[in-house]
Amino acid sequence: METVHLIGASGRSGAALCRALVARGQGIVPVVRDPTRWAAVGIPTAPRIADLADAAALRAALADARAVVSCAHARFTTAILDAAPASARLVLLGSTRKFTRWPDDHARDVLAGESAFLATGRSGVMLHPTMIYGAAGEDNVQRLAALLRRLPVVPLPGGGRALVQPVHQDDVTGALLAALARTWDGPHALVLAGPEPVSYADFVRAVARAAGLPPPRIIAVALAPLLAAAPLTSALPFLPRIRAAEIRRLAEDKAFDIAPARRLLGFAPMRLDAGLARTFARPQKAPIPPEHP
Repeated sequence: METVHLIGASGRSGAALCRALVARGQGIVPVVRDPTRWAAVGIPTAPRIADLADAAALRAALADARAVVSCAHARFTTAILDAAPASARLVLLGSTRKFTRWPDDHARDVLAGESAFLATGRSGVMLHPTMIYGAAGEDNVQRLAALLRRLPVVPLPGGGRALVQPVHQDDVTGALLAALARTWDGPHALVLAGPEPVSYADFVRAVARAAGLPPPRIIAVALAPLLAAAPLTSALPFLPRIRAAEIRRLAEDKAFDIAPARRLLGFAPMRLDAGLARTFARPQKAPIPPEHP
């Protein structure tokens, strides 16, 4: 098995992939910015230190790479393309944020990274996961569960009719492994999401059920008042912080076609109820920030 150079190895998806590769007996070269964060992952493999903004350091870290995985933010795609050997196969993580009707810096960076990758003609794939849950220390489902423990009612735009299609970290890790094992001809881009979309209201109910909480009372609220109230969450210590951009995205459908990933990667994501049961059965750690914020 060839050794995998893994950028962002100490982040959530990166650490999960490192553990999966080590369990399979595959060699890894962790490429991280902070050796202390990598030590906390608990895998006794010496990392290579490189800030992704340091072209020379990144080029040195990837000099002997044959397979490169990046779990870092998609805005670093061009730097990775410039630093990785021309013969190296590439597996990159993007985000379905690129589809949002309200583009922000994150969405624009993903689109720019994908465009740069597709324009190279290099062999590999950029995987675009939707909301990932179930990783150690993740702050999507766990933060929602914390909110449900504190609120008597859950106000949602339109009563939570908008669709979501979250994907479990284990399924993202499996897709990364499958992408590494595949021989790619040119650049590709694939979406990773759960097996089917559900309404956000049903998602909230499912999280409450899995967390052992009573069924939440969901009320329909217009978007404007929720946006106005968002800054208050940072001033109230008993509530997780909720940003206005997050509330705005609650009003748009996030449903995706995963047939290409099924066909090319054998992608078969678990159902939401199974993924949530697995999530709440695992001990949770403090949230892990991205490797390269």
